[in-house]
Amino acid sequence: MYTNVSSSVLLSLAPLGISDANIYPAFLFGTITYLLIMFFNLLVLAAIVVSKKLHKPMFILLFNLPINDMMGATAFFPHLVYSVVTQDRLISQPACITQAFLIHFYGTGNCLILSSMAYDRYVAICCPLRYNAVMTPQNLIKIIASIWVITFSIIVTLILLLARFRMCRTHVVDLFCNNPSLLKLVCDDITMNNYYGLATMCLVQGGALAIIIYTYLQILRTCVMTNHPDARRKALQTCGSHLVVFLLLQFNTVITLIAHRIESASPYMRRVLGVSVVIFPPFFDPIIYGLKITELKQGIKGFLKRGVVSMKG
Repeated sequence: MYTNVSSSVLLSLAPLGISDANIYPAFLFGTITYLLIMFFNLLVLAAIVVSKKLHKPMFILLFNLPINDMMGATAFFPHLVYSVVTQDRLISQPACITQAFLIHFYGTGNCLILSSMAYDRYVAICCPLRYNAVMTPQNLIKIIASIWVITFSIIVTLILLLARFRMCRTHVVDLFCNNPSLLKLVCDDITMNNYYGLATMCLVQGGALAIIIYTYLQILRTCVMTNHPDARRKALQTCGSHLVVFLLLQFNTVITLIAHRIESASPYMRRVLGVSVVIFPPFFDPIIYGLKITELKQGIKGFLKRGVVSMKG
């Protein structure tokens, strides 16, 4: 018989498996990684804000990505580095549910933001004469508002469906709190939660994948048909970086969610892939976009030069 622990303050996360000799190197590595993520993403945000050349629909949509990435990293890293240095894997139930909310909000938000960016590139490359008519400031506001409202609605519903249960276990099977691992602490019927989780996964992941496939096939067709090598190179370069970011997030997220539903799946593989979802995209997104998109790279250089000049002055 399980003991009802819904009133228990603390839950225990999966152990990190770090030896005493590696505690401080791991703490230092985690702290530096988090600080670099915040720095790189803030740099992209600052460059877009400061440079008037980047006040275009493509970069305004991109502006949402660093914000979302920083939220995902902040939901994960502070508690992780605290756990590393204290070797304390306990977390309060409200804090665990909050972390799960932020992690899922980050993942869903990323998919929708990347999908909207793919649509923007599709219109710009395949329908250039209609671009200014389609990507108007009003439509841009509607797209951005829809991203955050849809993400918030989906994840709030997900967490409310979880919060209605009384938990009867305390051991979280993952290195951070998420909906699948928290559902494993429940002893009641979670059929509705499973159906909702599958439906949202198909809607968000499947919908984003469908948009990416369609838009990129159209972009590829247009690039092959164009007679301007420079335009073709620029289009493929921009879209190539976008595709790398999207596939990295999609692959790891889908495999992690599926692994939770397969009893024979390796917990170590699931944990590694799950952690990679909240580490690699926030770390590499600003680097990939900053290096591959010429206008953004120039904007970042201009912002840094301006900062150096102001410091000297």
